[in-house]
Amino acid sequence: MAFYRSHVLVCIDPECLAKGAHEIVDALQDEFVAQGLIDEIQVLETSRIGGCSGGPEMMVYPEGFHYHGMTADDIPFLVEEHFLKGRIVERFREVSKPIVDEELGPLRPKEVRIVLRNCGQIDPNNIEDYLAIDGYQALGKALFEMTPEKVIDEVLNSGLRGRGGAGFPAGRKWRLTRQVNDNPKYMVCNADEGDPGAFMNRRVLEGDPHSVIEGMIIGAYAIGASYGYIYCRAEYPVAVDTLNIAIKQAREFGFLGNNIFGTDFNFDLEVRVGAGAFVCGEETALMASIMGKRGEPNPRPPFPSVKGVWGKPTNNNNVETYSNVPQIISKGAAWYASMGTERSKGTKTFAVGGNVVKPGLIEVPMGITLREIIFEVAGGIKDGKKYKAVQTGGPMGGCLTEEHLDLPLDYEALSQAGSMMGSGGLVVMDENSCMVDIARFFMDFTQAESCGKCTPCRVGTRRILELLQKICDGKGQDGDIERLENLCYEVSRNSLCGLGQGAPNPVLSTLKHFRHEYEAHIYEKRCPAKVCRPLIHLTIQTPVCTGCTVCSRNCPVNAISGERRQAHLIDQAACIRCGICVQVCNFNAISVES
Repeated sequence: MAFYRSHVLVCIDPECLAKGAHEIVDALQDEFVAQGLIDEIQVLETSRIGGCSGGPEMMVYPEGFHYHGMTADDIPFLVEEHFLKGRIVERFREVSKPIVDEELGPLRPKEVRIVLRNCGQIDPNNIEDYLAIDGYQALGKALFEMTPEKVIDEVLNSGLRGRGGAGFPAGRKWRLTRQVNDNPKYMVCNADEGDPGAFMNRRVLEGDPHSVIEGMIIGAYAIGASYGYIYCRAEYPVAVDTLNIAIKQAREFGFLGNNIFGTDFNFDLEVRVGAGAFVCGEETALMASIMGKRGEPNPRPPFPSVKGVWGKPTNNNNVETYSNVPQIISKGAAWYASMGTERSKGTKTFAVGGNVVKPGLIEVPMGITLREIIFEVAGGIKDGKKYKAVQTGGPMGGCLTEEHLDLPLDYEALSQAGSMMGSGGLVVMDENSCMVDIARFFMDFTQAESCGKCTPCRVGTRRILELLQKICDGKGQDGDIERLENLCYEVSRNSLCGLGQGAPNPVLSTLKHFRHEYEAHIYEKRCPAKVCRPLIHLTIQTPVCTGCTVCSRNCPVNAISGERRQAHLIDQAACIRCGICVQVCNFNAISVES
């Protein structure tokens, strides 16, 4: 094993890649060769350093210096100063703020990391890092100390449920697939993470790919599968590259392929890249896409456990589910089942976004309350504003209010409250959020992502979106709320797959908890949150306006007039309510009224 006096980590997050991260890596390698340092200093690529806004980002260890903003032309000077002369290059050094991973960061209060345990701690492109922390030990235990049935029993007894959203017991699904008398059998990993604001699976794939691969191999041994597919969206280029490197390394080390660990067990897998259709997160649509067909859902039964990829028995779980498996096999079902609630065991990753002080990726025990997540783990609401609602479960989840803050986060409790766990997205909203506009936003997303195969979803979501847009535009009429409710129930009951069945959830939940906002839009022609542009009016307060002309110079439609040093006026007929004047006014002279 080679030992290096220094390690240089270069961020290859998409934002840094766009600013020339790969050119930085190449330039470093070339310069280290030219200076005779290539055997002393190792260059590594990593998924994320800091916020990437000043990229390309670079960390130098063991000193822990953070450099950013350099180009390939700057590398010879940087290498000479830092690595040959031992001098810090201040013009590239980031010193204004602590180095923080904005997605993951240090362990927060209430966090328990199982799935995220290795992210940021190991080099994902080096299998030896994973082996050094007992990687593939669980696979060895499964192959030499456990029968396939025993593996399934262990996963079943752990209480692990599928983390893709439905929450079906993983061990039960494995057993159903194993019991089907047909071969070959397949393992599929759903890495098609499409919820807006969700990035849990991407981070695991980029930071700890071998945990997912090991979980899939153990699952393949349990059900008798001989081949597997990891279906990952093309928008995750770093994850795809990292997975392919990890699979190649696992194959070289004998963890994939024929006669794994010298046994008669054979299993191999590959990455299939999807084009980014949200509907391909639905398992039958995903499997159709793997086979090169149009990504459309199919009626069930038959379920994939009986007839999946290539018409053969197939087990499908998502990234987070498989990543839990090695730890369950290594530490035992009782250890995993000791966390969580009676029916929802273990931990869950969440991507917390929206109006919170500390957004990012967290992993907490099942059963934690929304209050704990929002006000302890995520630091509370930004700018001292009041909490209003949280959307759980992504675009097909529901909005939960203040009365749900002490709700334990598990599958049953969220379902009873009119929402869902989903893959783990949490969007927190403050008092300035318009819930009608929120419902419109999520319906706009799901309607655009409808595959169009079934009429209730294809046409119904379009009609719901049209009604919501009409209400947000101030054109709502008496009876629109009832029409919305009826449409939502019909779409939910009659759609073919989970996309159409869940698409009305944000509308129904906001109607239930914020009906007064819909009524204000329709009957009073106002938006209480002052968000919906057609329902707000911008006016200049004459006594406050100094006539500085900043607002008129920045108005994109020339709706503001007035002489310098004199109060200005807004032409309401020309104003498009973009709000730019409010942002640029230095005297708070422009009021927003609804």
